[in-house]
Amino acid sequence: MKARVKWVEESLMVAESGSGHAVVMDGPPAHGGRNLGVRPMEMLLLGLGGCTQFDVVHILRKGRHRVDRCEVELEAWRAETDPKVFTRIHIHFIVSGPGLTEKVLERAIALSAEKYCSASIMLAETVEISHDFELVPI
Repeated sequence: MKARVKWVEESLMVAESGSGHAVVMDGPPAHGGRNLGVRPMEMLLLGLGGCTQFDVVHILRKGRHRVDRCEVELEAWRAETDPKVFTRIHIHFIVSGPGLTEKVLERAIALSAEKYCSASIMLAETVEISHDFELVPI
């Protein structure tokens, strides 16, 4: 996997994935940015959310469960001093689908966290990651 991040000006960057997709990243005005894109640490958190959501939906569908909605809300806490690494991340899943049970959803989330989500497993080496979920009736 390859990626390229090109500095444009001040704190503005354009990041391009190996598959050819681009995203704008920027810093806050206090650090020379103009708030034109997500911050790099936000991008890391978004990547974690996308990775685990992809897994959970895939696991549920592979188990022949219909998924009508899957949202992932993430909240992260950072160290007070440099380097301001993530110290804790909480992942909240909001899922609905006919016939889905809490047991099935809980298993899919656990499989993602413990076996499939590369981002989650990698970050869990240094960050406390917790999960919970809401199973929303249709």
